[in-house]
Amino acid sequence: MTDFTGRRICITGGAGFLGSHLVERLRQRGCTSIFVPHIEEYDLTTEKDVLRMYETAKPDIVIHLAAIVGGIGANREHPGSFYYKNLIMGAMLIEQARLHGLGKFVAIGTICAYPKFTPVPFKEDELWNGYPEETNAPYGIAKKCMLVQLQSYRQEYGFNGIFLLPVNLYGPRDNFDPRSSHVIPAIIRKCVEAKEQGRREIVCWGTGRATREFLFVEDAAEGIALAAENYDGPEPVNLGAGFEISIKDLVELIAKLTGFTGAITWDASQPDGQPRRCLDTQRAKELFGFTAKTTFEQGLKKTVD
Repeated sequence: MTDFTGRRICITGGAGFLGSHLVERLRQRGCTSIFVPHIEEYDLTTEKDVLRMYETAKPDIVIHLAAIVGGIGANREHPGSFYYKNLIMGAMLIEQARLHGLGKFVAIGTICAYPKFTPVPFKEDELWNGYPEETNAPYGIAKKCMLVQLQSYRQEYGFNGIFLLPVNLYGPRDNFDPRSSHVIPAIIRKCVEAKEQGRREIVCWGTGRATREFLFVEDAAEGIALAAENYDGPEPVNLGAGFEISIKDLVELIAKLTGFTGAITWDASQPDGQPRRCLDTQRAKELFGFTAKTTFEQGLKKTVD
């Protein structure tokens, strides 16, 4: 077990959506020395800033949440930069962690790393059994490379690094920018603005038939904290809520919670993304006792508010 008391923890992406919730969780656990490298001061896709981060923070533990992310549209527009920036950031952070003699490295991967037609629920052993869904494959593969690096560094150098695979997250402080947001904040914003502007219709991408699983951000933060404390193995571990919902049902639920009563139109010329997503969450429960606590409707209400 990793004791956080008196440890210096560096959280890349700690000022972001998930990171801000994780910082709060760790402070509740008695962590007094948390360093967050802000994007305005540290470009972690450059070696000089990665080195400066390690020299300034002098961390015992790094939790790497930072990522260049977006929805289907952003992934389709920027596959090259999503691939390169996520790949190089992870590779340099892990290599410098090894060279600096770091006690533990916690890498956050992505559900996008799974093959397009993974049997549902996704088991961690299926991670290499096919190519990811095309629209976000560059991002997913770049993040999955961290798993290969951590496992090979463990084997050669005895380096202690773990790899977690959270499902789609949602909750307060999410990114609600329509150009780059994920599905839940994008739909909440559409519904709220349509209601405020008196519009009688919203248009959603795809057919609505694809399914997704969503994990409330506060539960995700708890899962990462538990893994950082209690898990030291080489195997990747899913973090999820263990349920799936169709995008059609999701939109209807958000419309209800936001009070939007107009028509919902589907633009089938736009992609659905991966057909189904739902995780097997048994490994997280067995290895470090994580189970999601927030019901989907409770979490959505908090996010809408």
